[in-house]
Amino acid sequence: MPLSAPAARDHLHTRVVTCQGFRRADGLWDIEGHITDVKTYLFNNEHRGTISPGEPLHDMWIRLTLDDDFTVRAIEAVTDASPFVPCSTITPVFQKLVGLRITKGWTRAVKERLGGVLGCTHLVELLGPVATTAFQTLYPILSQERAARDREHGRAGSTAKHRPAIIDTCHALAADGPIVARYWPQFATGPRPPR
Repeated sequence: MPLSAPAARDHLHTRVVTCQGFRRADGLWDIEGHITDVKTYLFNNEHRGTISPGEPLHDMWIRLTLDDDFTVRAIEAVTDASPFVPCSTITPVFQKLVGLRITKGWTRAVKERLGGVLGCTHLVELLGPVATTAFQTLYPILSQERAARDREHGRAGSTAKHRPAIIDTCHALAADGPIVARYWPQFATGPRPPR
């Protein structure tokens, strides 16, 4: 169901975030994020001069290269457009993420290394949807491959030895809910108490 009809209004700004996941020929994974901010009106910028309607105020890219354990093997960050000249000079510091693993604590670890004046607000924000895209890209493929190996070796059902990190990350995946009970019964905590 779409949102309800809005009040009368003028469209002023559009932010577009696009994330894509790729499996590389060498077995690694590339997760790319792109963010743009555009205005619907002409305005002046001290560093860039006049910015036309539809011309990006921000146009930034990030690519994480991951292994099957969600560990960052390489990173590239690019600022094609920004409101200030120094914005593009911060991109090399994103190398501080190499070696980190996308798992519980990812956001905290990113902010410790790149938060505030240590990084770029927009590229750091982009790492949230990029991390989610990594999960959406890798998890289904790796799960299918693991299940195929289990069938090949005569193992059936959920064979997870460690509690999947996805449990308790949202309402639907609560440890005491029906989804976890169905797919990971060994980690289910029983029915949710009445509220």
